[in-house]
Amino acid sequence: MNELFRIMFAKALMLAWLFSLPGIAAAAGHAAESGAAQSSTAVMQQFATDDEVAPERRIETKRKHQILFMMGIALLVLLFLTGAFGVAMVAFGKDVFVPHMIFAGLSLTLAAVHAATSIAWFWPY
Repeated sequence: MNELFRIMFAKALMLAWLFSLPGIAAAAGHAAESGAAQSSTAVMQQFATDDEVAPERRIETKRKHQILFMMGIALLVLLFLTGAFGVAMVAFGKDVFVPHMIFAGLSLTLAAVHAATSIAWFWPY
């Protein structure tokens, strides 16, 4: 039973990692140049305009929506797994606190990346 749990945990972790890759890679590609006196509006404008981006690095709006959708699906899977481990601890007395906390941390991290990416790509909507 313990070996089966480890295998399922490893598969779920790998699946969550694979779902989050396109969003993280796309978010990293749009990093703004740092300036000493830039306001937050100016920084967001740099993300919003694609005029200065080379054509081969430009991401279409449809692809941005697809990336955010995949990140959202991965986030829902992580939240479901976190909740399932929580219920297993409380209702059934299972010793799954560490996996519960790992998935909770991954959920929060992916939620923050999802929010930051959507704000950076679609500001001011």
